[in-house]
Amino acid sequence: MTAPSARPRLFPLTWPLLLELLLGIGIGIIGTGLAARLSDDSGAAFGLANQVFAAIFVLFRVIGAGVSVAVTQALGAGRRDQADAVARAVVGASTWLGAGGAVMALLAAGPLLQLVNAPAEVAPLARVLLQALAPALLIDAMNATMSSVMRAHLRSREALAVVIVIQIVTLTVALLAMPYLGLPGYALACLCGRGTGMALHIVLWRSRLNLRLRGEDWWRLKRAPLATVLHIGVPGAAENISWRLAFMTSLAAVAHLGALALATHAYTMQFLQFILIFGLAVAFAVEILVGHMIGAGELHAAYRMVRKALGLGIVVALVVSSSFALAGPWLLKKFTADRQIIELGSTLLWWTVLVEPGRVFNMVVINALRAAGDARYPVIAGAASMALVLAGGSWFLGVHLGWGLVGVWIAYAADEWIRGLLMWRRWATLGWLPHARASHRKLRRAKAG
Repeated sequence: MTAPSARPRLFPLTWPLLLELLLGIGIGIIGTGLAARLSDDSGAAFGLANQVFAAIFVLFRVIGAGVSVAVTQALGAGRRDQADAVARAVVGASTWLGAGGAVMALLAAGPLLQLVNAPAEVAPLARVLLQALAPALLIDAMNATMSSVMRAHLRSREALAVVIVIQIVTLTVALLAMPYLGLPGYALACLCGRGTGMALHIVLWRSRLNLRLRGEDWWRLKRAPLATVLHIGVPGAAENISWRLAFMTSLAAVAHLGALALATHAYTMQFLQFILIFGLAVAFAVEILVGHMIGAGELHAAYRMVRKALGLGIVVALVVSSSFALAGPWLLKKFTADRQIIELGSTLLWWTVLVEPGRVFNMVVINALRAAGDARYPVIAGAASMALVLAGGSWFLGVHLGWGLVGVWIAYAADEWIRGLLMWRRWATLGWLPHARASHRKLRRAKAG
C-alpha cells in the first residue's frame, strides 16, 4: 500500500504529531515526578541525565534531519523507488550511529556530566541513570528513523499508534520498577518501550509501506541514497549540535548556581518542553508539506503555507505558555514542596511567555528552509547567537551579574528572537528559492532519466 495521492494538508498531519509529542513529553514529566518522589536530588539527576541523553541523541540528526526531506521530495516528484532506497539506507546508518551513542553513554557518562558541572550530590545518581539508558539509545535511533519515514509517507496516524504503545509500555514498567530499582528502573522501562516500538515499526513498514527490510539493510552503509540525506542532514545536525552545545554550556551555568537551581531548572524545563511541542508539531508538519510541494514544483503554495503555519504557531505558543504560567504554582507543587523552587519556577514560566513566540519562528521556518533544500543558512546565521547569546548570555546574566535563573531565561529569550527573526527574513525575502528550484530540477532530471 502506498501513500495517498492527494495533496497533504496541514491539520491532518499536525494533530497526530502533536499527540505523539504530548505523549513523549508526558512520560518525561511523569518520570521526573517519580524521580522527585525519591528525592529532589534524584529529580535533578533525572533532568540532568536526560539532558545529556538528548545531547548524545543529536548525533542522530546527521541522518534524521535529512531523511524526511529526502523521502518527501522523492514522493512529491513521483519517485517511490528513490524514497524506498533512502529508507533502507538510513536504517543501516541508524544502527551505526545508535551503537556509537550507546558506547558514549556507557563509557563517558562521568566525563559528560563533569562538562555540565553536575553537583557532587547529583552526579553519582545521574551517571548510573545515563549508563543504564545506553541500550535505549541504540533502539531510539532506529525508531526515530523508521517513524520519520512513516510520517514522510503521510502515515502520521500509524506513527502515533506506535508511540502510544511505546509510552503505555514505558509507563507501566516505570511505575512497577522505579519504586524498587530507583532511577535505573526508568531506563529499564525505556528499553522495554523502545523495543516494542521497533517491532511494531517493522510490521508497519511491511503492511503499510510494502517495505521489507533485508538483513544487510540493518548494517550496510549505502553511499548514493545516503549522499542525498547527508546533503540536508549534515547542516541540520550542525545546527542542532551548535544549539545543544550552547544549551549544555547554559546548563553548566545553572549547575554552577547549585542543586536548588538545578532542580528548579529540571522541573521548569519539563513544562517548557510541554509548551514547545505545540509549535514543534506544526514545524514537523510544515517540513513534510514543504518537502512534498518542492518535489512537485509547487513553490508558491509552499511559500503561502509557511506564512499561514507561522501565524498559527505564534498564536498557539502565546495561549499555551500563558496558560502554563497561570497554573505554574499548582503544577510545580506536583513535583516538590520546596517553597523556593515553586516561587522561582513560577517566575520562570512567566518569562517563558516571552521565549516561546521567538522559538516558533525558529522551529517552523528552519524546518521549512531545510525542506526547501536551504539547509546551510540556519546554522551559518544562527551559530553566533547560540554561542554568544544563549551560552555566553547565560553565564554573564545568570552568574556574573548574579541574576540567577531569571538571567538564564532572558538569554534563552534573546537567542530565540534573534535567530527567529533572521530565519523569517530569509523566508520572506525568498532566499530559499534557488535551493528549492535546484532540488526540483534534480528530481525531475532523475525521473526523466
